[in-house]
Amino acid sequence: MGSYFVSGMTAMAAKPSIRGGGSFDITVRLWCDQLLPGSEEVWDLLRAGKRNRKGMWGDLDTEGRKAWLSVALWSREYHRRGQSEDAPPGQVFTLNGRQVVDIDSFYCALGEAINGPGGYFGWNLAAVDDCLRGRFGASPPFTLEWLHSDAAGSNLIGPFAAGSDTAVDLQILLEIFADHDINVLMR
Repeated sequence: MGSYFVSGMTAMAAKPSIRGGGSFDITVRLWCDQLLPGSEEVWDLLRAGKRNRKGMWGDLDTEGRKAWLSVALWSREYHRRGQSEDAPPGQVFTLNGRQVVDIDSFYCALGEAINGPGGYFGWNLAAVDDCLRGRFGASPPFTLEWLHSDAAGSNLIGPFAAGSDTAVDLQILLEIFADHDINVLMR
């Protein structure tokens, strides 16, 4: 369903294995740098097959939206199983900007527009740029029809600081799309 890079492990307990043969059952605590607070609930939705409706991330707080994006990233191959690598060029994808209140909610809406509920298509500017190179659900050129872009766009305008995900200059985002021949229709 997904994977994380384990960056640390601590053995917590060991006991002789119920399988015998001189083996031991070891209880370990894993440390995963990418496992964000709130991710467990999103993984539970995925495991139960309940991460299946658009906009489910809309009621999450900032930390919850970041966790949603993390799970979308690390489960993207499972999410797209059985589908071709990318939709063919020339597609029209509709992004509903009604729930976009910050940059993370924009990335949630973008992933959903291109790859369906729980879909991934970047979680920062560099990742969106990478996704636009292919193998993440859409092949440029395509059209992004951005509904309710006026309200959503105003939430994406602000000072861009290196390392800050709190505000993104909307112009930078639109330039990235233009660089990849993405026609953005703001409605």
